[in-house]
Amino acid sequence: MLSLDYIRENPDAVRAACRDKRATVNVDDLLALDARRRDLLRKVEDLRSEHNAASKSIAPKKKAGEDLAATFKLLGELSDHIKSLEGTLGELQAKLDALLLCIPNCPADAVPPGDDPVKHNVVRRTWGERRSFDFEPKPHWELAKTLGIIDFERAAKLSGAGFPLFTNLGARLVRGLMNFMLDLHTTEHGYVEVWPPKLVNRASMTGTGQLPKMEEDMYRCDADDLFLIPTAEVPVTNIHRDEILDGARLPIYYTAYTPCFRREAGSYGKDTRGLIRVHEFDKVELVKFVRPETSYDELEALTANAEAVLQRLGLEYRVIELCRGDLSFASAKTYDLEIWAPGVQRWLEVSSCSNFEDFQARRAGIRFRDKGQKPRFVHTLNGSGVAFARLVLTLIETNQQADGSVVIPEALRPYIRGIERIKAPA
Repeated sequence: MLSLDYIRENPDAVRAACRDKRATVNVDDLLALDARRRDLLRKVEDLRSEHNAASKSIAPKKKAGEDLAATFKLLGELSDHIKSLEGTLGELQAKLDALLLCIPNCPADAVPPGDDPVKHNVVRRTWGERRSFDFEPKPHWELAKTLGIIDFERAAKLSGAGFPLFTNLGARLVRGLMNFMLDLHTTEHGYVEVWPPKLVNRASMTGTGQLPKMEEDMYRCDADDLFLIPTAEVPVTNIHRDEILDGARLPIYYTAYTPCFRREAGSYGKDTRGLIRVHEFDKVELVKFVRPETSYDELEALTANAEAVLQRLGLEYRVIELCRGDLSFASAKTYDLEIWAPGVQRWLEVSSCSNFEDFQARRAGIRFRDKGQKPRFVHTLNGSGVAFARLVLTLIETNQQADGSVVIPEALRPYIRGIERIKAPA
């Protein structure tokens, strides 16, 4: 969340962030509530000072033989007044805290203006060359059915639309991608692998900014008030919730494989065929805890780590910097990685790499302390390194051959027992 000091000092910037990110919270109402709370807090402090002074006067008055009835009456009245105001103060604080959780992060100054992703997002770079086909490339759902690697019909029988069932070499391909990415990020990029829970509590979801804004998009287990994770960002970032880290440990890099679950997939009314938009998908996530002064350099490095996956697999991609209005609730700056899928003739996002500055750290209470210094909030970053569903569909479509087979990228072959090509079953 944003600090109250920041909101008081930069109300116009916060109003602009709310407008850009379509947050409905009224900043003026929040500031008025804060002013009322501070005024009430001053009254409570003045009353406590008066109560303390009256308490201290009892001993001298008693020693002097004075009548203490009026003093005790005053102490009782002051105590009742303080108790009443403290109750009101607690109610105001709860309302203020609830409003603060609805204020989005402010975009970094250099983020492109605008709110239309098509018009205002900026292509920062591209990589790879578009493959030229001497035949009409097929969409992945046709290829997958012929090759026997994804069974969409039986998946729908099991769970409904948006839940893929990978079979045979399709299942092996997913498992191989997981190990390929985790090996790359741990051995070459310096991340520590973790295997987090897939259900998290409300505090964890709130800490990274999914709650309260996006609760309706989440899968929730009502009996336990636990949520299926929408991304490994949630459990991994919360590993250090309510901790003060030793500054000498920073930066800290984690990577994790998890399945991810999101209700919102079916709400768009389009892109529901095949793997383009699904409720459940697999992902390798990258999470960083860093010093504030290095966080934007760390964002560039994290994005490069995600790009390395696509480069090793030989996939054409582009890096998009999101405009202010396309940023997520918690992000200060984001790069999206989009890969070209020739079968569906579209760019598809497979990674979002974001710097949240101290927005998540404030919500989750994650600080660090250098020797002899006061604690400071870390900056948190994360990015997909990368998401599987669209990566799988692009691998299939990009590497399809005229005979319907699919060539496996060389970097991936050691992870699927050396298989070079997926062919239709005999």
